[in-house]
Amino acid sequence: MKIVLIGAGSRSFGLAQIVDVLRCRELAGRDVTLGLVDENAEALDLMHRVAERVKAASGSGVELEKSVDRRTALPGADYVIISVARRRMELWEQDFRIPISFGFKHVLGENGGPGALFHALRSFEAVLPICRDVEALCPNALVLNFTNPEARVLHAINHLTSVKAFGFCHGVFSALSKITEYTGRPPEDLDVVSAGLNHFYSILSCRDRKTGADLLPGILARAAADETTGPLFSAFARIYDVFTYPSDDHCGEYVAFGAEYRLPLWKYGREFTRFSPSTASGASDILLDYAEGRLPADDARFLKPSEELTVPVICDIAYDRGTLRPAVNVLNREGYIENLPRDVVVEVPVRADARGIHPVSVGSVPEPFAAFARTQYAIHGLLTEAYRTRSRRTLLQALLLDPCVNSIPAAEKLLDRMLSLQADYLPTFA
Repeated sequence: MKIVLIGAGSRSFGLAQIVDVLRCRELAGRDVTLGLVDENAEALDLMHRVAERVKAASGSGVELEKSVDRRTALPGADYVIISVARRRMELWEQDFRIPISFGFKHVLGENGGPGALFHALRSFEAVLPICRDVEALCPNALVLNFTNPEARVLHAINHLTSVKAFGFCHGVFSALSKITEYTGRPPEDLDVVSAGLNHFYSILSCRDRKTGADLLPGILARAAADETTGPLFSAFARIYDVFTYPSDDHCGEYVAFGAEYRLPLWKYGREFTRFSPSTASGASDILLDYAEGRLPADDARFLKPSEELTVPVICDIAYDRGTLRPAVNVLNREGYIENLPRDVVVEVPVRADARGIHPVSVGSVPEPFAAFARTQYAIHGLLTEAYRTRSRRTLLQALLLDPCVNSIPAAEKLLDRMLSLQADYLPTFA
């Protein structure tokens, strides 16, 4: 088995996937190669050294390779895991702050809202060339994508390339954790079905595995009265009978009123950083300390597996298990969610076995909730088409569909500003 991790230099997703592969006992004894790829040679070298120490501490037999050129790593790949971004934090900050400067009140600027349009275009520029290399060099490989905006990126992959691609996100586990808190039952005692749009899904059912008791009405009542998790999260439960992602800065990205529940601040900005006299500019880099042996190889901080589903799904396929996994992003080809279009990306449960990954049909999501999602899906379609044709007019149409955008002149000025400011990272539009 050959797994190629593109974006291996990432200190979040890259490191998590490396640890998951090297710590996976089910891969022990198999002939497994993990290829680490990143165009940043320095970041790649650091993560390769970290991986070597994790491998030694774990007793893993996985063979490690590294390359700054993905085309040398891709031949023979069975799985290609993608988690890439260029100048992630700096450009994301622009995605958030500049739309606000034009009067558009949005939330976070990552997966929805006017800022997400530019985030998506940058991701298309990074991910689609990778997928075209997969088409040429390992066409039978499964592409497992983490790159955000998840649904927008996967929509473009599915409509503009022929690769077999699926999207992964750990968000559903936040919902499961909250449900466990509300019910007082451990996760293994709960049968939960979740479906919708990434970061904007709905818990469709929740039953006690042992008794079959329907727990969803009680969960919705708790959510509607919950004043601490998030006022928007609570409002969705109270008004629409929907339990969605329990984080207002995620579900709030998709609705016009999301900013009412959030301060006009960027969650990751300096406005949330306290600069004290003890703040040292030359603070120790813990990852470098681990790579260079100043921390023990068995330091638990570097050996803890993540909650991501990529490696478990790979093992499901390898061992023909057919295990039900709670949330994977797929194209809604067969109407897995009945009241959403067939050509959009939905997040639904899947089963994976030796024949591949099989989405599970879940029926319909609550209709008002589906209506919110359909607006986003119209944006996804226009955005993919704008990228394909390099049409600025189509791009403007996508921007004006966003619920947070309420001015044509301001939207045109925003488009001009961002296409100029981020020109080195965005495609050129006519």
